[in-house]
Parts: sequence; structure tokens; C-alpha cells
Amino acid sequence: MMAGTVRHFSIHTDDNDRAMAFYGAVFGWAFEPWGPPGFYQITNAGLPGALHARQTPLTGEGLRAFEVTVGVDDIAATRAAVIANGGKVTMEPYHIDGVGTLIWIEDTEGNRVGAMAYEA
Repeated sequence: MMAGTVRHFSIHTDDNDRAMAFYGAVFGWAFEPWGPPGFYQITNAGLPGALHARQTPLTGEGLRAFEVTVGVDDIAATRAAVIANGGKVTMEPYHIDGVGTLIWIEDTEGNRVGAMAYEA
């Protein structure tokens, strides 16, 4: 059996404009309207992504989803950008030998996101 490959991701938000401002400032991502009103395609994240209002399935709870780690060049600069743009650092930089340095953040919508400066 072939291993699964991540091909798309979605960011579920309470406030699209606030979330787009956050991800644009922290990771440099760009957004274009796409599909139904209030849905945006993330055009430069390395793989196809979407941003849209948090969906509530039949349970009435917000979507629970996979966590994502974003590769960054400078973990200190990313950490500073998260804080400057309304996010929270939920785990300070942690070095994983042979892999890189990781932080966990919470975006403006309460989503958990990893940021990793990978080793060469």
C-alpha cells in the first residue's frame, strides 16, 4: 500500500478577515476568493489550501481536524510575528535533533498550528 500524501488543507475560522491578516503577516500567504461566498483559496502555501468559516456538523460542534506544521526559515522571526499579529505561542521553541526547531502556536481563531525551522 502506498503512503498517503497531504494534498490539501483547510483553515476553519470564526473571522475570515482576521485569520487572513494573521496568516498573511506570519507566513506570507495570499488568499483569493474561490467557490461559495466566504471561501478563499490559499495560493502560495506549498500545497493547495482553503480558508473559510468554521463548519458545525450535526453535533453542533466546530470541526476537529488534523494538525499542520508549517516550514519556516527563522523560528524567532515567526514567533515574533505570531505575537505581533494577535496569535499566541503555546509551546516555546523546542529543538528536535536531526529535524529542526519547533514551536506550537494558536492562531487568531483558536486553531493549533506548528511552525518548524527544519535542519538542512
